[in-house]
Amino acid sequence: MIEFKNLNVLITGGLGFIGSNLAENLVKYGSYVTCVDSLIPEYGGNIYNVSEIKSKIDINIADIRDQFSMNYIVKNKDIIFNLAGQTSHLDSMEDPLTDLDINCRSQITILEACKNYNPNVKIVFASTRQIYGKPIYLPVDENHPIQPIDVNGINKFAGESYHLLYHNVYGINSTVLRLTNTFGQKMRIKDSKQTFLGIWLRNVLENKPICIYGDGKQLRDLNYIDDVVNALLMVAIYSKSNGKVYNLGSKEIISLNDLAEKLIQANEFGVIEKKQFPKKLKKIDIGNYYSNFDKITKEINWKPKFNINEGLLNTLNYYRSNLINYI
Repeated sequence: MIEFKNLNVLITGGLGFIGSNLAENLVKYGSYVTCVDSLIPEYGGNIYNVSEIKSKIDINIADIRDQFSMNYIVKNKDIIFNLAGQTSHLDSMEDPLTDLDINCRSQITILEACKNYNPNVKIVFASTRQIYGKPIYLPVDENHPIQPIDVNGINKFAGESYHLLYHNVYGINSTVLRLTNTFGQKMRIKDSKQTFLGIWLRNVLENKPICIYGDGKQLRDLNYIDDVVNALLMVAIYSKSNGKVYNLGSKEIISLNDLAEKLIQANEFGVIEKKQFPKKLKKIDIGNYYSNFDKITKEINWKPKFNINEGLLNTLNYYRSNLINYI
């Protein structure tokens, strides 16, 4: 994308799963990239994620909750991809104040820094389908009621709202993307804090069972990382996206049972183990979910290109060569 050549770009959470894949693409397109990441162990940052481009980017180890740091870091940036956040739904219930601090207070910190030191910047904020809660209807479009069933969903929606407020009141161009289940190379696979598919991948590679809670009939849509990166890039350069909220998603709807089978087939080995839902997880389970993403297709011309089989093969091949750096 020629539009990114020579642009100064900041990625919060830049050493994480999505941020590092985005950074690789921006370097390829000729951008000057700064990745800011706290590298808090419980979250997704991993310095190995940028090992191939480390000499071509600036890395700032900082916490986005620090106002003084952010005041400096946002200066002279053309685009900010605001991806940093606490993503674990269970963690948000067990430690709600930390989730509030990271997913709410930090967003105001960034936006205040932009208001005071770089009001002409474009911000793309990564939100989540979790804000919708248990769907009333499927597929879920952007008009679906917001009814989060965990602390993380409430705080992510607040983060969205701050970005749109600063857009409307202070003219800081912002776009919100509501991500569904994203998977691919460089995702966290130590545990299920980032996504259930991460621990599934680790388990099949280590010849351990894939654990499915419940009957496994829950329906999901997934996006491979390359498609998500493409969406981030597209909304960043199209001014028509300013002040808008978009769902990402896929037309390929799959049950957890079938997804596990696809992963086992792609790996050529694996077993499934069914377990009862732990009570603390059952209370915040959303049941079936898949998105209507017609809005971003019509307005920005984005739609996913990778199917689940391609994505799983690419992801497994990556971890077969790099597993030691992710466990």
